[in-house]
Amino acid sequence: MNLPLIIANWKLNGNKKIFSTLLNFLKKNKKVFKQKCKLNIAPSHIYLYKFREIIKENQWINLSAQNVDIHVSGAFTGEISALMLKDMLVTHVIIGHSERRNFHNENEYLIAEKFNLLKKQNLIPILCIGETIEEKKDNKTIEICKKQIDIIFELVGKKAFYNTIIAYEPIWSIGSGNSANPKEVQFILSTLRTYIKEKSSSFLEDFYLLYGGSVNENNIHFFCKEKDIDGFLVGTACLNFDIFLNILKKI
Repeated sequence: MNLPLIIANWKLNGNKKIFSTLLNFLKKNKKVFKQKCKLNIAPSHIYLYKFREIIKENQWINLSAQNVDIHVSGAFTGEISALMLKDMLVTHVIIGHSERRNFHNENEYLIAEKFNLLKKQNLIPILCIGETIEEKKDNKTIEICKKQIDIIFELVGKKAFYNTIIAYEPIWSIGSGNSANPKEVQFILSTLRTYIKEKSSSFLEDFYLLYGGSVNENNIHFFCKEKDIDGFLVGTACLNFDIFLNILKKI
């Protein structure tokens, strides 16, 4: 594996003091980060501004948003548009996360619309896919993931996944402390990579397959051994800076 792509998803956590500490932490450990990974930080929307300056000064960090609306402007109270995100120097946007699907009733078609909008605005989608524990027990993991991918192809076309990131996050694993088996993840991602390449009718450029779901300092080195895991979408473990740094050191 080349330098892995690490996306730190802070979810609904943090405050001004914590993010100031995080920025200082990133500056202090810049050498470790640059040697170990390609780093992408995804804070809550209202703290994107705090990262704007460090992004300007440190091109080695990319900035992600945790969500986006399907409209670019208009009377949509409380929403965040792709144009606003670009104004904050955001380059990547997480969509399709199971927490958005479950708690905000986002279906496959809405997620596909968001994906299409991001591509049109030259922002990089981080598409989260994955199965429930019931679907896993029924051996439907590949089937479910392909279905989530196919809807994107249907709307966007065969070039949909050029310059795109897919994060396989089994729903049953997220926040549970129970990660998937690295060998199983390798099989799933290898199968999906082949599937997407075939449907794309060409070699995929700037395409990443990540794993997310209870990744921590004790298990990440097992996943790094697998050739089709291009990086990780890290949630809870990135909230503790010392643990986050230990994760990187074990890559």
